[in-house]
Amino acid sequence: MMTKHRYLPMTEQDQQEMLKTIGVSTVDELFSDIPVKVRFNGLYNIKKAKPETALLKELTQMAAKNADLKQNASFLGAGVYDHYIPTIVDHVISRSEFYTAYTPYQPEISQGELQAIFEFQTMICELTGMDVANSSMYDGGTALAEAAMLSCGQTRRKKVLISEAVHPESREVLKTYAKGQYIDIVEIPHKDGVTDLAALEEEMNEEVAAVIIQYPNFFGRVEALKDIEPIAHKHKGLFVVSSNPLALGALTPPGKFGADIVIGDAQVFGIAQGFGGPHCGYFAVTNKLMRKVPGRLVGETVDENGKRGYVLTLQAREQHIRRDKATSNICSNQALNALAASVAMTALGKKGVKEMAVQNIQKAYYAKKAFEQNGIEVVFEGPSFNEFVIKLNKSVKEINHQLLNKGIIGGYDLSRDYSEMDNCMLVAVTELRTKDEIDQFIKELRDSHE
Repeated sequence: MMTKHRYLPMTEQDQQEMLKTIGVSTVDELFSDIPVKVRFNGLYNIKKAKPETALLKELTQMAAKNADLKQNASFLGAGVYDHYIPTIVDHVISRSEFYTAYTPYQPEISQGELQAIFEFQTMICELTGMDVANSSMYDGGTALAEAAMLSCGQTRRKKVLISEAVHPESREVLKTYAKGQYIDIVEIPHKDGVTDLAALEEEMNEEVAAVIIQYPNFFGRVEALKDIEPIAHKHKGLFVVSSNPLALGALTPPGKFGADIVIGDAQVFGIAQGFGGPHCGYFAVTNKLMRKVPGRLVGETVDENGKRGYVLTLQAREQHIRRDKATSNICSNQALNALAASVAMTALGKKGVKEMAVQNIQKAYYAKKAFEQNGIEVVFEGPSFNEFVIKLNKSVKEINHQLLNKGIIGGYDLSRDYSEMDNCMLVAVTELRTKDEIDQFIKELRDSHE
């Protein structure tokens, strides 16, 4: 008989039978190797267990308190965005052969997953203008840090320059990686919302392993990669670009500007926001750096009968080669989320990705002009993708509380990361925002602004 249990409960009898089978009389004996003085002998400060039905009711009530995107219009971006997800994405990734699949070490039985990852790599290369992409990283932040580590290993240098216009959380992840490797991280200030090229040139020397730029950057501005590239390569350092892959549907790809490594987060393609994760980082390089790429790489080959097949190849991590030769200790990837991104990109197609990117540009431009017409300052002038900065006369935190009561999720409070940007809000306008939602958002902000 089928039951509704989501797991199999363990009875007292089950527990005793298991203990008897392994030859101990109590559960405590299983922890006998742990000294008594370091064991926790108290009670945890948690509620008493409830029956499943009562627990589900309580959790459902708690979940209902969240401001979801079905009932609220979101203008919050800052690295995680509310984009259209084709219905087919959930249908494909829910199939058991993908949903429960493990590492495809045995290609004979993993051709479906290996081909899906290969397609992901191919589409990332097409978007970024790079030669080779891996099968994904944990997220954009760790991909950026891995790019810096690769650069230091390749150049045998210990200094990395990163723009202050790069996502603040990515910069923090980089600093964490760098500490253990004794790498010096120097932050280059921004000027009018883009990297200060004079300050960058001043810091450049023969000790610099890499220059890291975000495109579009954290403020939504489009950096002048054409002007940055010669500065980055002046002393034979590497040029690393962190890029929103959806934006590359409309912008010139970093590979066309001479980038050595392009990294970012594929959340924009078919991956739910999920309270900030899990997402899916991507990592693309030139052919010169192909053998230094962290994580996994899927390659296309033929079997003894000449039939096309896919295998894991060129794995430069410590599980597969000598530890002292490894370029990374990344042993996994986000295969399911990479599949979601692949399905979304395939469903949209080249024209669809471009159209989606253009809609982000157009709707953000409409919102930017409407803010200016309503007397709200847009802080930085110049080209942007789907985000821009506005200046308010109250704290963003206070205004966001007011907006939430109106069914609107406001933008990101930039004062959290930039001390000089009090009352500044980073506003994201994606293709999902309607004209009515944008107009209502501006009206509410204008009313609170007066």
